Amino acid sequence: MKSIKAGIVGAGFIGPAHAEALRRLPGIEVAALAGSSDQQAAAKAEALGIPKAYGDYRRLLADREIEVVHVCTPNHLHYPQTKDALAAGKHVVCEKPLAMTAGEARELVELGEASGKACAVHFNIRYYPLMAHVRAMIREGELGRIYSVRGTYLQDWLFYDTDYNWRLEPQFSGESRAVADVGSHWMDLIEYLTGLRIGEVNADFMICHRERKKPLKPVETYAGKLLAPEDYASVPIHTEDYATVMLRFGGGARGVLTVSQVTAGRKNRLYFEIDGSKKSVAWESELPNQLWVGRRDAANELLLRDPSLVHADSRQLISFPGGHNEGFPDTSKQLFKQVYAAVRAGGRDSDPKYPTFRDGLRELELCEAIVQSNKKSAWIQVPEQGGRV
Repeated sequence: MKSIKAGIVGAGFIGPAHAEALRRLPGIEVAALAGSSDQQAAAKAEALGIPKAYGDYRRLLADREIEVVHVCTPNHLHYPQTKDALAAGKHVVCEKPLAMTAGEARELVELGEASGKACAVHFNIRYYPLMAHVRAMIREGELGRIYSVRGTYLQDWLFYDTDYNWRLEPQFSGESRAVADVGSHWMDLIEYLTGLRIGEVNADFMICHRERKKPLKPVETYAGKLLAPEDYASVPIHTEDYATVMLRFGGGARGVLTVSQVTAGRKNRLYFEIDGSKKSVAWESELPNQLWVGRRDAANELLLRDPSLVHADSRQLISFPGGHNEGFPDTSKQLFKQVYAAVRAGGRDSDPKYPTFRDGLRELELCEAIVQSNKKSAWIQVPEQGGRV
């Protein structure tokens, strides 16, 4: 098997996570890392055992050995770096959001589809094995007609006013924060599982810390902070810490999503309940190896992730027997397995199994409608120009 060489652009939290997942797949070599400076890239590459380091991502794109580029930088860099990677003839895996605006994302969709390359967005939550099982249950009619969907995505990493990250600054992250950062994963997952499209949204945002204390020296995402008062500067905050979004789906189903990055004790909990005319199901990402199935006239069920108990689609995403838990790092591995199968087959196919740039566009269309709804305190219709379910 010919080895496929990958390059990672971005040396923060998620870039090394991509590298770790890729290394658990056969025939893939993480050959290069690009960072924000020669010194930073070299130090991170050495720590991760990556042979090549570049302080400028353009030098990585010029490396002819690199076939696939993973864009893992702050949000405002995704559009230019992805566009440059496509122009350099690379396959691309981009972190979400695909771009800062839906207009930029549409351009990347067109460029990606014209390139013939594999173009993926890292919606990895789809790849918990029990998600494939839920999708199959709904597709085969086990839940019946979907009545409603409820859920949350809760975190506490921005709980204190001394918690700070570039995601708090709209020029780097975008006009929405909590919804775009983590709520987008929930919405992508629900549309993927149910096959239903969110047609209208009604949103209400809240900023809990109108002012935060920004560290005067770099602090990595999710890193603990041991800084003194003189190490901070007070800055105003303009993006939401909390949001509730009511949803109207095509076909008549209703839903509600609550997102918070200031919920003490919830480290990274995506949760949903899907109610159908026959059964209900519920799942949470902090207990990813079990699925609750609810019934009216029989005992409820707690299904454990076990290849002998789940749908065939789910078995394809399971690497270990039941009782040997799989979690967050495995989701990226399973997503990348599908992307690199397409790369090995020559690039983009007519029916890709992984989330594509069109799914990235869909996220931005949803988030822009939600931001508009919060500003107008009104129901807003979501455009239907975006992704594929």
